[in-house]
Formats: sequence, structure tokens, C-alpha cells
Amino acid sequence: MMCNCHVTVDQNNRELVQHGTTAFPVASYLDDLRQYGVSWHWHEELEAAVVTEGEAAVTIGTRTMTLREGEGFFVNSGVLHSCHPAGAGNSCLHSVVFHPRLVGGSAESIFYQKYVRPITENHSMEGFCLCESEPWQASALDALHRAWSACEQEPADYELLVRNALSELMAALVSGSSEIQTEPDKKGLRDEERIKRMLAFIHQEYAGKLTTAEIARSASVSESECLRCFHTTIGTTPIQYLRNYRIEQAAQMLAAGSTNIWDAALQSGFQDVSYFSKTFREIKGCTPKEYRARQQYH
Repeated sequence: MMCNCHVTVDQNNRELVQHGTTAFPVASYLDDLRQYGVSWHWHEELEAAVVTEGEAAVTIGTRTMTLREGEGFFVNSGVLHSCHPAGAGNSCLHSVVFHPRLVGGSAESIFYQKYVRPITENHSMEGFCLCESEPWQASALDALHRAWSACEQEPADYELLVRNALSELMAALVSGSSEIQTEPDKKGLRDEERIKRMLAFIHQEYAGKLTTAEIARSASVSESECLRCFHTTIGTTPIQYLRNYRIEQAAQMLAAGSTNIWDAALQSGFQDVSYFSKTFREIKGCTPKEYRARQQYH
């Protein structure tokens, strides 16, 4: 099954979308990052994606990468990540999100023990980029392309084709990941857990008046530690992240067509419609009115 990806998360930033079905836990997505960036979230499933057009800025855990057309990335289970357009022009991804049990079966199986566990239970392996210049990464990208195409086209035996391709993807990752093994970054893991809690608080309370002090308290840290953690992990300040998140929520309301501009501003935490319009234009490159018209046209 192939569809557009819209990220919806719970109060802990865990994605709420079910990828595929219980019987066949995999889904493929065509992500137009210019229309909808992929905001910070995490899920139990594994994810692999390739840039099919333009450039994309991908952040996995504490690492940010700018990927060009033909390059891809892998995200491990439970790892915070986000993706946004980079540079000018279009920015599109083909991504596949799948539960480890699709390729691993039960925890006692040889498939899980040999090809899933070395990845999912390695906390130092948050994810990495995939480039065709490295043979094992090229193999992973080829398997990803085949899995995505089978999901898109759905031939009679597509379930087997998808599972086989994803099994080859995992085999490539296991064979090549030994080249990039590192010791677990305990400080980085601690920062990520703190960020998960603070982002969860922002996502739950963004419509109200929030301060850096309140965001810091949600993770039981000082304001200075909050600022350091945001800067180190996602490269911005808590208030800048809050502002951007509010704009993304307002944009979703406007795209749905059921909310006027003033209500979208208020419901997303802006009390001044002029400041809202100015901020919206700064982030989205157009006015709220233009954005709503453009989305309704599409």
C-alpha cells in the first residue's frame, strides 16, 4: 500500500499511524517535503527512505545530514527523527516503514536473532545514510527500491516480494553496519530521552503560553540545560521550535479548509494575527491566505 505521509503523534511523540496491517505490517510513502515536512517523531517500526527529487535535510537522533537525489537513510526502532526540504526546488522521498516482525518473525527465530536483533538492540546505532558508492549501502538501496515498487504496484505476489526485498535490506544493513560500529553515546541517549519529554510537552501544550522555564520543568532540567539539549539535539532553541510547531499546526488547519485564518492563529497559540501572518510567511514562504488557496487548489 502506497500513500502520502502525514505524521500524527501522541503526547510522547510516538507516531499514532499504523503502518500497514497486523497481518502485513509495512507501508510505503511518497513524501513531498515541500508540501508537508516530516516533523519530529518516533515509532517501533524500522524505516528506510531514498531521496527521489531534490535535497532533504534528515535528522536522526542527534545527527543531521543533507542528502541528495539517489541517497537514502535508515532509522532504527524508537529513534527520534525528522525530515525537511533542503535547498531550492522540489524535495521528495520514497520511504518504507515496517515492523521488525515482518522480516524477523518471532524473537526465537534464526531470522530475528541473526538479522533483526543486531540492529534493533544496538542502542549506538540510531541510523545512518545510504550512498551508492558503498557496495553494502548500494545493496540496501536496491532492496529498498524493490520493496517500494512492489508496494506501489501490488502484483499478485507483492507481499512475498516486499518481505524478500526487506529481508535483503536487513541482511545488507547487518553486513555493513559492523564497519560503522561505535560505542553507545550515553550522554546522547540521555539528551534524546530528555528531548522526547520536552517535545511531548510542547506538542501537548503548544496552544497555551509557554516559556523556556516551563519546557525545562517538563523534563526536570534547568533552563540552561534545556537550551543546551535543544541546541545539541535538534539545532534550535525551545521557543524557535515552539514557533515552528505552531505554524505547522496552523498550516494543517488551513489546508483542511474548515478554519479561518484568525481561528487558526488563535488555536495554534498566536494572539496577534499580524505577527502570525508575518511568521507564517517567514516559515512557509507565503501568506496564510495564499497557503490555504494553494492547498485547496491541489
